Amino acid sequence: MLKKRLVGVITVKDGWAVQSFGYHRYLPLGKPEVLAENLDRWGADEIILQCIDRSRNSAGPDYQTLSKLARKGLGTPIIYGGGIASVGEGMRVIQSGADRIIIDALLFDAPGRIIEFTHRLGAQALIAALPVSYTDHLLHWYNYRTTKYQPLSESILTVFRERLISEVMLVDHLHEGEEGGFQLELIRNFPLIDVPVIAFGGLSTIAKMREVLSLDTVSAVALGNFLNYKEHSIYAYKKELSGLSIRMNYIDGC
Repeated sequence: MLKKRLVGVITVKDGWAVQSFGYHRYLPLGKPEVLAENLDRWGADEIILQCIDRSRNSAGPDYQTLSKLARKGLGTPIIYGGGIASVGEGMRVIQSGADRIIIDALLFDAPGRIIEFTHRLGAQALIAALPVSYTDHLLHWYNYRTTKYQPLSESILTVFRERLISEVMLVDHLHEGEEGGFQLELIRNFPLIDVPVIAFGGLSTIAKMREVLSLDTVSAVALGNFLNYKEHSIYAYKKELSGLSIRMNYIDGC
């Protein structure tokens, strides 16, 4: 049985790491590479670098920040998301030090092109990011650029059914930055039960993490703001979640 993971998230805006609240209010935290070093030292299973202003500004991937992380020689795998609009950009992101990439805006713009990424990089290298909300007994997919909601399209569901990506990152964008805010209904109402899910947004308490990780479709939880409050928080979370089938680290004596 595959072990479930705890993933650290660094949110980047204008080249700086920020603490985000619902993706509309931000507090500066410092240099992304410094936060990445901390997550690497504290035992994160993976580090997500999400550059939230790249697609909106048609700026392309943030190769500069990726290069800074690569020079740190981190042992933790890096997942990069933000501004990837072509296979060439995806390949360059991998060459710049990322182990996997997140596809987001392209899911709205040209979902049929995902197969190109799969052929060149492999499905295991691809994660689909879906900012969603659950209201009126329906799952709504949020487009950051237009600030509008829409249902999950059949073309997107086909991408998942055909296993063109390895995992879906379900982002509770309404409760991102809100303590204990993640809505379990996002996972329970996701229409494909055989697609591994990374849960992100408002996950902070052990009780909520345990509840989310206990769901069969969940492969990982991603933690952002709440890792900035104290050192070694991932190590502490893993100790408290040790009864679940999660990855442990050398620091645990395992």
